[in-house]
Amino acid sequence: MSRAAEDSFARHLLTWFDTHGRKDLPWQRTPTPYRVWVSEIMLQQTQVATVIGYFDRFMQRLPDVGTLAAAPLDTVLHLWSGLGYYARARNLHKAANEIMTRHDGVFPESIEAVEALPGIGRSTAAAILSLSRGQRHAILDGNVKRVLTRYAGIEGYPGMKAVEGQLWELAGRLTPDKRSAAYTQAIMDLGATVCVRSKPQCAVCPVHRACVARQRGMQGQLPTPKPRKTRAQKSAHVVIAVRPGGAVLLERRPPSGIWGGLWSFPQFDDVPDAEAWITRALDVQGSRRHQWPPHHHAFTHFDLALYPLVLSPVDPASQVADAERYCWYDPQTPAEVGLAAPVTELIKAVVARAPGG
Repeated sequence: MSRAAEDSFARHLLTWFDTHGRKDLPWQRTPTPYRVWVSEIMLQQTQVATVIGYFDRFMQRLPDVGTLAAAPLDTVLHLWSGLGYYARARNLHKAANEIMTRHDGVFPESIEAVEALPGIGRSTAAAILSLSRGQRHAILDGNVKRVLTRYAGIEGYPGMKAVEGQLWELAGRLTPDKRSAAYTQAIMDLGATVCVRSKPQCAVCPVHRACVARQRGMQGQLPTPKPRKTRAQKSAHVVIAVRPGGAVLLERRPPSGIWGGLWSFPQFDDVPDAEAWITRALDVQGSRRHQWPPHHHAFTHFDLALYPLVLSPVDPASQVADAERYCWYDPQTPAEVGLAAPVTELIKAVVARAPGG
């Protein structure tokens, strides 16, 4: 890429941003480090249109780092339910507590301190400090990688260390000293609204004249896709114990791993394990067993089939020994706890099949 193309990139991008950029998103109206941080974490792997409602509800309940740190994890996960990638919420809560204990409740100002917080990588730390404090830092999220690989004609999967190194070096050269916050938002907006994954709108792109991918007709080939792998197929058996009023028994998942910290149905590798647990943990005399069809859920890297074994009705007096690990969840008066998406869907199915449902 010529030096002239590098020098003109930020100038053309900022001119375009002044007219076409997004400037009225909820986190932009009052861009404090806390609000920008929460928005950046929510926007990882999630579209802006989806995030807006979640962000507004989150801010109403947890308006600052102190209230986030003091909130029970269940409350945070409840507010996150439906967004997916729940490690983001757990790390957000963990980082808030670190800010309170290690930084006296003030969001840190140095890139090194921000990047050291749980769940915050190099690009996210840079975006937070650029957008909230105007510091000059290059960013490299998915949208920016797409813009830069096309603009400079960089081939190779961007997740490879060598390719990523090239992109970081280029991102640093292109980031201007002035108006760095506007530039950061501009390049993210360009990738999100113009230089999109399929059918990029090259005709209205402010930097299309110097774009190598456009010159070579390679917009569809760049960025180079990740090498395909066969998706793993996993399965599990879940026990859905239902009381006469419709309450279902839930179990808190371990703090790490799939659905870490969320509430789910008791889950087992096979039917004999599930039956053994039922005999050991519940009084189900008089309950009927129903084997429902499998419920399918797609994750980023694998597909999961859940095989529900439904017990109904379960004696209201039936209790499980560990009150910290298990709870009876009533869909009519739902507790504020985090629920995995398939659990929410299965609970709705329970309600729909109940008498009068």
